[in-house]
Amino acid sequence: MPNSEPRLQFHRLITEARPPQRADRSALGTLPTRAYRYCDAVTSAAGYGWWVFSPMDLQLIWDGHDIFWYFDGAPDWMPLSPAAQFPNFSQAFNSAAPAVLEGCAPPFLTVLPEPGMVQIWTGLMARTAPGWSLLVRPPANLATPGGYSLYEGIVETDQWFGPLFTNLRLTRTHKPVHLKADFPLLQVQPLPREAYADHTLNATTIVPDMLSMEDADWSAYRSTIAVPTEDPDRPFGAYAVAARKRRQGVCPFSGMQTVSAMPAQV
Repeated sequence: MPNSEPRLQFHRLITEARPPQRADRSALGTLPTRAYRYCDAVTSAAGYGWWVFSPMDLQLIWDGHDIFWYFDGAPDWMPLSPAAQFPNFSQAFNSAAPAVLEGCAPPFLTVLPEPGMVQIWTGLMARTAPGWSLLVRPPANLATPGGYSLYEGIVETDQWFGPLFTNLRLTRTHKPVHLKADFPLLQVQPLPREAYADHTLNATTIVPDMLSMEDADWSAYRSTIAVPTEDPDRPFGAYAVAARKRRQGVCPFSGMQTVSAMPAQV
């Protein structure tokens, strides 16, 4: 049952960073109108989680061997060799942190051993409720500017409290890659550890062919696919309407309100 305790808490260390923002079901208005109106699967994926941003506008360039970075106000392109701090952050960190942590500010950019790989810190740390983790991934159904790809990771943030970062792989050379502070860099999604536990993933069966399908399977297929096509006056987006009613605590069949619980806070 949901409760009033937060599932997810962000800590912003770089105050210039844009605060995390609930992901938008329209993917910043970029989804086709038909998908937004009728495809609940697409909009639910787009809106699942929080958007996280780069703490500043910056550019990266890879010459096939070395990586350089630049931001407005920098004197020139600077080599990443092997890491760089966010401008003026070290002093701010030392002023705020306990004396025992002086000099322990996390780097903003770090070159990794693999060619073209950079680790970028969002300026945030995150903590989740017990039993919950964070899936860190590229924004869902939102086209990226290009020139890089992001690795996905699941972090057990109920146990590990540290910088929220991502590993970025540059996919082109000799041409700048732009990361903008007002465009989502990541999407983070609270995930119960039960969802990806081995015993959950191993509790799977495979029906090998159509002859092995049971009457209940064919009946469900008929209800989902065949019956709606037999109605020439059927409304568009029946699945989306039913899914929205379930989220609102309304029975999609009778239209009556169902017993609802307080939504979880994120």
